[in-house]
Amino acid sequence: MADSELRLRPTTSSKSKKILTPTSSESEDEEPKIHHRPESLSRTRITVVDVLRVLGGLFLLSCTLSYFITNDSVFWGHRPSFTRPAWLKARIRGPLLLTEAELSKYDGSDPTLPIYLALNSSIYDVSASPHFYGPGGSYHFFAGRDATRAFVTGCFEEDLNGDLRGVEEMFVPLELEEQPHPRNMPEGRARTARGRWKVDREKAYRKGREKVKEMVEQWRQTFDGGKEGKYFWVGTVKREEGWEGPKKLLCEKAAMSRPKTKAEVV
Repeated sequence: MADSELRLRPTTSSKSKKILTPTSSESEDEEPKIHHRPESLSRTRITVVDVLRVLGGLFLLSCTLSYFITNDSVFWGHRPSFTRPAWLKARIRGPLLLTEAELSKYDGSDPTLPIYLALNSSIYDVSASPHFYGPGGSYHFFAGRDATRAFVTGCFEEDLNGDLRGVEEMFVPLELEEQPHPRNMPEGRARTARGRWKVDREKAYRKGREKVKEMVEQWRQTFDGGKEGKYFWVGTVKREEGWEGPKKLLCEKAAMSRPKTKAEVV
């Protein structure tokens, strides 16, 4: 009897035991779950360095193509000032302050010195065009001096100086030079006519001065970088009080170009 009870008693083994834990599966037959990372996270992220590398490569490619196509510039025909050694040297040295006598030494006669010209007391380096401003050049008379007046009037012999006083007259109609003397007119109307003439004359001179400023500004843009960047500012002309001297008359060419009536003023 005892032997039969022993045979009928259920046996337990390590295989039949199942201990459930919070982290265990409820079924031994269930396969463990594998968590996959999203595909977007598994890709390589683009960093700022990668963007800079691409842009740098495109820039070098553009410069290389520009040099082989233009055979001169890596900026497609444009040469900025910072690519010129003379510009870098001027920036390191700092601005100059030259008297007119000192400025005259930079007219291209000395090959060891740069070529300077001045416009409205500002000095510009024009060494990049010795065929224009150097000895024998078409505009050599501008080099080594401030010839702002000549830039406006076009008188390249008489007006090679920087005095702009009275230049606005070349834009004032001749009919406004003489005060009207109306005859056979009541005093009230004559007074009105003289007042209108005075206002028109002051207005014409004001517009003339504005025109002069516009012309000087156009030339400044040409020498202060411009489209090609070959000219650049280097300093200022040092002047003494009263340097202009007596007021100058308009040169013949400028006087002949004056409009005769107000209707001719542009």
